[in-house]
Amino acid sequence: MPVNMVKPPNLPDLNVSKETLIRLYRAIRRIRRVEERVAEIYPSDRIKSPVHLSIGQEAVSAGVCDVLEANDMASGTYRGHALYLAKGGDLLGMMAELFGKRDGVATGKGGSMHLIDMNANVLGTSAVVGTNIPVAMGVALTMKRRSEKRVTVCFFGDGATEEGVFHESLNFASLQRLPILFVCENNRYAIHEPLEKRWATPKLCERVETYGIPAHSVPDQDILEIRGVAEGAVERIRNGGGPEFMECHTYRWREHVGPGEDYDAGYRSETERAPWLENDQITRLAGMIEATERAAIDQEIEGEIDEAIRFAEASSPPDAEELYTHVFS
Repeated sequence: MPVNMVKPPNLPDLNVSKETLIRLYRAIRRIRRVEERVAEIYPSDRIKSPVHLSIGQEAVSAGVCDVLEANDMASGTYRGHALYLAKGGDLLGMMAELFGKRDGVATGKGGSMHLIDMNANVLGTSAVVGTNIPVAMGVALTMKRRSEKRVTVCFFGDGATEEGVFHESLNFASLQRLPILFVCENNRYAIHEPLEKRWATPKLCERVETYGIPAHSVPDQDILEIRGVAEGAVERIRNGGGPEFMECHTYRWREHVGPGEDYDAGYRSETERAPWLENDQITRLAGMIEATERAAIDQEIEGEIDEAIRFAEASSPPDAEELYTHVFS
């Protein structure tokens, strides 16, 4: 094996280059630190919108987006910071948007739940559960009709799989053999309601397969396995193989909406979280990278976040006239 290749434990057939490990580490560390800084700032009221943090779930977006090409499209939900950053969304514009400033990606009018960066091919994220799924499917239909060798990736939570539009979209995507990868970030909770009280059976992949769509499950948010599964799926989709589906089991560490923790709310316990903390993929990848190299990455990330916060604070609020722009009627 070449010296710059690492064979991760428990994945004997998956060789990952040193460059890939560094890229993945930087991606998930950057997402984590951006959101931790957002959580620190939030109580000051400088951030003007609700925030749904993906702390603990970063591996899914980082692993999947790492195998995408620049012109591939990505779609997400209100818990979309990780997807936005992993796909290359502009951090300056994102932070300004959270602060409600006119230099934000939605001129300060959308906030955390409505991030968009078409320069990075990040579709506007949606605050309504499941609504991004048919939009992403429509983008994939456009790609097919234009005979483009591009892929759309659609991220959503386990709660969205209970919406009728999820099933309608899967059926249509399969019928049309659309170039789309559906990615379910299954953190087991729809707000505060556990999966066991919502699903008659946990066999999500089996349900998806009834539409003739290959379905893959990653049970422990292993970022290298997520990346490996996504890489194979994206290659097959790009070459005309039709849609595929990934169920990535994960766990959000913070409350459903807001910067704090909610383990005293009675619907889940810190004991439940413990194995996910122990399996933190940031800690895992950090152990695979040389210490000085890792420290340099960490320092670069902190500087980038500092710059984004300064940019957001220096930006002006939207003008009153912005109330009348981007209005259909």
